[in-house]
Amino acid sequence: MKRTITAVALALFATGVLAASAGAPLDRWPDRSKDLAALQNGARIFANYCLGCHSANLMRWNRLNEIGLDDKQIKDFLIFGPQKVGDTMTIAMNPKDAKAWFGKTPPDLSVIARARTSFEYAGADYLYTLLRGYYRDATSPTGWNNVVYPYIGMPHILWELQGPREVTIERTAHAVKGLVRTTTTIDAEGRATVTSIPVTGETGETMTVSFKSLAPQLARQYDSDIADLVAYLVFMTEPVRADRVRMGVWVLLYLALFTVVAWRLNAVYWKDVK
Repeated sequence: MKRTITAVALALFATGVLAASAGAPLDRWPDRSKDLAALQNGARIFANYCLGCHSANLMRWNRLNEIGLDDKQIKDFLIFGPQKVGDTMTIAMNPKDAKAWFGKTPPDLSVIARARTSFEYAGADYLYTLLRGYYRDATSPTGWNNVVYPYIGMPHILWELQGPREVTIERTAHAVKGLVRTTTTIDAEGRATVTSIPVTGETGETMTVSFKSLAPQLARQYDSDIADLVAYLVFMTEPVRADRVRMGVWVLLYLALFTVVAWRLNAVYWKDVK
């Protein structure tokens, strides 16, 4: 029984590693979890663009007080409907309809940053790269594809903020006669040009991705907005994280002080004992 459990665990771990390595290399998220302005902007983007399809059933609107928003600001600028500030972030979309439209029900995002964390990468890095990894693909049902999650069911809802761009994907992979490097260049309309050449002197499979924005200013602002959105998703995963860390520091200081006092008391108690 133990061998079976171990084998299953190793298989699942290997599957996760292969899935992570099959996609594009992940970019490191610029941590903005302590920046209130970034968190507020992330909450605005989340409410305006994500909550149409994705719920956050474990998160209440009034938890946004912790990032500097009062109840009036939350109600006036973030809640679009009859919900109250004390309600959870639910959506009106029926799960059955969502599955029929998108092929699967859009996941709840309450703890998405933690759910996407693995042994190989942080969930924040995954989300930051995923949301910046879209490109036009004329062969895809939605007209979009993603270098991190190929043939993703979610369309690029933020495409107008990012602006048009081209992508070049270079893969080195094993073929019948050895390694082959395939370069795929996809223009802003989703039309692909593919070239392949044999490779010698290399042993491993690799993948590199490069984007060329046709609206650089939009792209820079978009990257900043996505960093803010990911900061909010990280906050939403654990709203009390800052309090936990702050309390942990005080606990460690207390234990350090108690250790010194206990050590001195022990020395005084045993000093006359031979």
